[in-house]
Amino acid sequence: MQQLSLASGSLLATPIISFAQRDQNPPLPIEMVKEFVIAGHGNFDKTKELLQQQPALLYATYDWGNGDFETALEGAGHTGNKDIAHFLIDKGGRTNLFVLTMLGKTQIVKSFLETFPSYLMARGPHGLTLLHHAQKGGDDAKELLDYFQSMGLKETVMKL
Repeated sequence: MQQLSLASGSLLATPIISFAQRDQNPPLPIEMVKEFVIAGHGNFDKTKELLQQQPALLYATYDWGNGDFETALEGAGHTGNKDIAHFLIDKGGRTNLFVLTMLGKTQIVKSFLETFPSYLMARGPHGLTLLHHAQKGGDDAKELLDYFQSMGLKETVMKL
C-alpha cells in the first residue's frame, strides 16, 4: 500500500509499513548476527560465507551491552581490516566516520569535522576513538592521525 504525500511542493510516493507487516519479517537470529559481526573483525572467508547465506546481515548490528552496538563493518574498522571493510562497503554496507578514518579518507573526514568539530570526541564501537581508527589505518591514515593529534585528541578509548 502506498500513500501520496505533499513534500516541498511535489508529490512523493511514500510506502506505509504497518506494524503487522513488519512482524511478518522477524528479526535475524541474534547468534547469527553475533557470528557475522565477530567474523567482520578479521575472518574474511567467514564474512563472505555468512553474507552469502543471509544478505540482510550486511546491515545488522550486535548489542554488546550498555549501548555498545557494532556492525561487521565497524569491527573491520577498529581492527584495521581494510579488505573486509572494502568488501562490505562494495556490497552496500553503511559506513561511518570511524571506518572512513581507518581507510584514510582524509578529505571526507576533515570536511565532516570542520562542519561538526565536536565529533572529534565521538566514541565508536567499544568506546574506540577516531585516533584509534587512524592508528589502525597505518600509512593510509597517517595524515589523519597527525591531524587528530594536532587537534588535541589523545585518547584511543573513551568510556561513557
